[in-house]
Amino acid sequence: MDGPIEKMMVYIDGTEQSITAAQYSLCLTRLTGARLIALYVIDTKALEDLVKARIFLKEEQMDYERDLKEDSKRYLNHVRELAQRKGIQIETKSVMGRVHRELVREVKEEKIDLLIIGELSRIKSRRDEFYDETERAMRSVPCSVLIVKDEDRVWDLYESL
Repeated sequence: MDGPIEKMMVYIDGTEQSITAAQYSLCLTRLTGARLIALYVIDTKALEDLVKARIFLKEEQMDYERDLKEDSKRYLNHVRELAQRKGIQIETKSVMGRVHRELVREVKEEKIDLLIIGELSRIKSRRDEFYDETERAMRSVPCSVLIVKDEDRVWDLYESL
């Protein structure tokens, strides 16, 4: 091991905060020389909940699932383009499942040293706190976690690469 961070993973969920986390992870990659993986988890729990609540019919579930897969591709392509603009290597990966379980599984499987996530959303209730999948993952992964904040500063850092 050459340094404390050999392998990093940035979690992409389609929010601006996750794109900011991706930009910051690219800055860290340039600085550390670590290998970087961008992971998008297609949230099957949310999909199941929509069917159970009868918001979607079972047939509509397949269409929505296809849309979610397309979203995953679009966001990971965007992150790949951000990396290419700066000449940085990045691996992108999309998986399906419950967000916290898949994040923990991927971190363990890939032997990640640092998980990078975007700023967490404001918790409005105890229920929100319990069901925030990203926060659950953050508390469960066996590696260090970096929460990226200050979008303007991160943009400036990314642009200066």
